[in-house]
Amino acid sequence: MRVKVVCVGGGPAGLYLAILLKRQNPAHDVTVHERDPEGSTYGWGVTYWRALLDRLYAHDPDSARAVAEHSLRWNQGVAHVRGQVTRQPGDEGHGIGRHRLLAILADRARSLGVRLEFGSEITADDPPEADLVVAADGVHSALRTRHADHFGARFQEGRNHYAWLGTSKVFDAFTFAFAETAHGWIWAYGYGCGDERSTCVVECSPRTLTGLGLDRADEGEALALLEGLFAQVLDGHPLVTRTPAVGPLPWPRFRTLTNRTWHRGNLVLLGDAAHTTHYSIGAGTTLALEDAMGLAAALREHTALPDALAAYERRRRSELLGAQSAARHSARWYEDLPRYIDLPPHRMFALLGQRHSPLLPYVPPQLYYGLDKAAGRVGALRVLKRRLGPRVARALQSRSAGDRARSAGARRPRPPW
Repeated sequence: MRVKVVCVGGGPAGLYLAILLKRQNPAHDVTVHERDPEGSTYGWGVTYWRALLDRLYAHDPDSARAVAEHSLRWNQGVAHVRGQVTRQPGDEGHGIGRHRLLAILADRARSLGVRLEFGSEITADDPPEADLVVAADGVHSALRTRHADHFGARFQEGRNHYAWLGTSKVFDAFTFAFAETAHGWIWAYGYGCGDERSTCVVECSPRTLTGLGLDRADEGEALALLEGLFAQVLDGHPLVTRTPAVGPLPWPRFRTLTNRTWHRGNLVLLGDAAHTTHYSIGAGTTLALEDAMGLAAALREHTALPDALAAYERRRRSELLGAQSAARHSARWYEDLPRYIDLPPHRMFALLGQRHSPLLPYVPPQLYYGLDKAAGRVGALRVLKRRLGPRVARALQSRSAGDRARSAGARRPRPPW
């Protein structure tokens, strides 16, 4: 059956969904509207892992080959702490420039007959007419906001501040750098995303931000300060912003978005319009592409649109649980950095790799390191950790919450009656 589909938003989610729908049925009428001009995008590069590349090959080999060809690869992580460098092997990771990824997907979509309308903004007051309207217009989705009461969007703001920067230094591994200052620690995540550039995300606590004056420094002063702090890993290369800022360099807090529901009538949310996960797990683009795979599959499997949208939401919510849990624990690890930073660097880096564990916040770091090392040597302990870890973590979390509540109650003034 031929259907008319309008995707609002020309990011990875909207473009990949358009590709998949045209591959499923070339007769589908698919249009992608992107408000920005072609070739303009925010950010620098995106990361993904081998499992996603395998899925891309299964869904559309042509675009997968192009993505793989233009990606950098690494299979280890590097941490710089107090002048020491620690390397650890890891899963095969990939980095690609966001601009390059979007160009690959746009070219592939056009080759399949998708209409791409750049510089075309769809307003919430004038929604498009189509059998299916896909809101892939990002975390601040106008189409979602128009029906805010229905979708029930909820934002939760993290504690730390971050700046999303680029550099001409090309990292050969996923690189972490931790710099100690008189006002606390500040750290950077760096990964290559092209032959001439890397992404470099800098993060710190509110105390460190204000203590260093980064909340007040203009862009040039802030970048110079950061280049000095991370000189060991930048090797003389500058840090740059995508668009020059007027006034202080922006230092937002990450906002995690969830929605009560993902669809309304013929309107469905996709990618960041539906959900976000903390940048420290490097999964935003992966989850957006997997959303597109999930929605395309649901539309193929169900002839009735309400059934398809309900199935898509149900499946993707379930599949996201692991990533959302990992993101929460990852963000907390960095917010609790003083708990880990005084460990020997190789142990600290090992626990950095374990930051997704729900049990880690409740076990002394040195003890957790020893238990994890033992579990790695004994298969039975590995299975026990995987099965019991989340249960023990939930029990400890409930106990901790109860202790805080009782403590607050004990401190609460007794009412005059």
